[in-house]
Amino acid sequence: MSNLIGKINKLETFGLVDGPGVRYVVFLQGCSMKCKYCHNPETWYGSAPIEMTPEQLYKKALRYKTYWKNNGGITVSGGEALLQLDFVTELFELAKKDGIHTAIDTSGNPFKMNEEYLEKFNRLMRVTDLFILDLKEINNKKHIELTSQPNDNILQMAQYLSKNNKKMWIRHVLVPNLTDNEADLKKMDEFIRSLNTVTRVEVLPYHTLGVPKWEKLGRKYPLEGYKIPTKEQITKAEDILRVDSFPEKA
Repeated sequence: MSNLIGKINKLETFGLVDGPGVRYVVFLQGCSMKCKYCHNPETWYGSAPIEMTPEQLYKKALRYKTYWKNNGGITVSGGEALLQLDFVTELFELAKKDGIHTAIDTSGNPFKMNEEYLEKFNRLMRVTDLFILDLKEINNKKHIELTSQPNDNILQMAQYLSKNNKKMWIRHVLVPNLTDNEADLKKMDEFIRSLNTVTRVEVLPYHTLGVPKWEKLGRKYPLEGYKIPTKEQITKAEDILRVDSFPEKA
């Protein structure tokens, strides 16, 4: 049995939006980014994590295997899943031995291009069927303002995944007057088109369902007063990002 201990925020046994089919979704604790619209701020702080080894978590997940059928599986999200890269890798290695589909939902923030990190990342790639990459902003300055972190290495990760023929879904949260700039969306579209392995692009409408979590944590919600996007604003962003041109449509 592995000595690795994963720090888990919560588990969802019947996820329908975190990859293909029905998913067992693992939300890991911890994130270096501080997205102003984060709907899981409890993964940053203020919550004692559940601790498990990869084997313990996998055994727990397998109880729900009958729901996955042919296209479901296990998704690891967060927080930021790549902060616990070794743990996720060992979990996925167990899953792939049984032919189970694996997906990781990530912002890409921990990614590095140094040899030591890439050795570990390559091991993860070998046992990951799908990378769901959240592209917050293509403009680096705006990305820093929105998340407190730059995006250079995130874009590098997308290019690295493409180079290594790893399937990707791209997601972008649309916040009116914050992440909906037309010129930036066109640049994002151009970047996505430079990648070879993207099969799906989704525009996720901003929502305020996470606000009570901020309040519970005693934290001021950074986007107070921002509105959810209208149907027209969502459609415009989807048209710019040409979401219907990808083989797997949302």
